[in-house]
Amino acid sequence: METYLLSAVLVALAEMGDRTQLLAIVLASRFRKPVPVLLGVFVATVANHSLAALVGYYLSALIAASWFRIAVALCFIAMAVWALIPDKADEEAAGQSGHWGAFATTVVAFFIVEMGDKTQIATAMLAAKYHNVLTVAAGTTTGMLIANVPAVYLGHTVTRVLPIRALSLAAAGVYLAVGLWTLYAAVRGV
Repeated sequence: METYLLSAVLVALAEMGDRTQLLAIVLASRFRKPVPVLLGVFVATVANHSLAALVGYYLSALIAASWFRIAVALCFIAMAVWALIPDKADEEAAGQSGHWGAFATTVVAFFIVEMGDKTQIATAMLAAKYHNVLTVAAGTTTGMLIANVPAVYLGHTVTRVLPIRALSLAAAGVYLAVGLWTLYAAVRGV
């Protein structure tokens, strides 16, 4: 349960003001169909984060050396810094919808924009740390939905109401804490 909750909270905080959340707002504003957009976010996130969790899990299984645990810890610390850098909406991905409709456009655009995103990388690192693909993917998907459901329904209001900077600082703090704990455990051999 701890792995699920940490994964959900970490991604929910990191997603606030993230480019994929901004993309969800753009898609919701454009299509004005929240249910297909949210279903698209869900499907794209399950696919993307399941793949990321698998990669993290198999990398950690292949490379069980303590230096790999230190590398994972340093990646979490780097994520803390990255969480402080504001993202911008990916207008180009949202603008290429053609005749696909809200659901298909959201699945494709969200999946592509999520590639290499901090929440995808966090998913891989969490799976590498906790060795649990399903729990991590379920937690990070829940975190994405926690952040994106209000964004889709409330659109641009969300970014005006929520203190994005404070949420970014909270996400950075959680990443830093996990990174420092992982580094401590790797160095101490725990």
